[in-house]
Amino acid sequence: MSACAPVHRDPPAPASLRAMPGARWLSGVVLGGLSLGLMACGPKDIEGLRTADYLGGDQRSGVLTYRETPPMGGPYNPLWQTCAAYAQPVYNEYAVHSLARGAVWVTYRPGLDAAELDKLKALLAGQPAALLSPYPNLPAPVVMTAWNRQLSAQTADDPRLTRFLKEILPENSAPEKGSPCARGFGGTR
Repeated sequence: MSACAPVHRDPPAPASLRAMPGARWLSGVVLGGLSLGLMACGPKDIEGLRTADYLGGDQRSGVLTYRETPPMGGPYNPLWQTCAAYAQPVYNEYAVHSLARGAVWVTYRPGLDAAELDKLKALLAGQPAALLSPYPNLPAPVVMTAWNRQLSAQTADDPRLTRFLKEILPENSAPEKGSPCARGFGGTR
């Protein structure tokens, strides 16, 4: 059972138990412990981390509209983007399906310095499911995205990117987490 499993709530205790001395103190201790546990299961304290609450499972064909640039969830194409490094932008609809499968998608502004791009490739080298692609009109030079989580960075060696991979990605709540990111759509825009 995960430390962040849903909390089971029992019905209220019978009146005979509610009247027991110390019951209020004990319930306060239990509720306080639950609160601390829930806070520990929430988003990590990484400066600039953006969150969303997409549920997943909304597969559609065609061109889709997203709230964020790049998207961090929402509807997606039934086919996913094959996890790889791409020299051209990829379609949001396929990449979002890869996010739903638990992948991390690192986007960068076209024209990013070759040394910065090499740093991003090295950063992602050990990741089992990663997309790397240029993305026009990004709000920052580098944006790292997982399902419902996103972080913008000015440089490829921003230590928050490593923290994202180590702390956020393993706890990713992607709806299809664990599904392979291979043998999907391998094309670009």
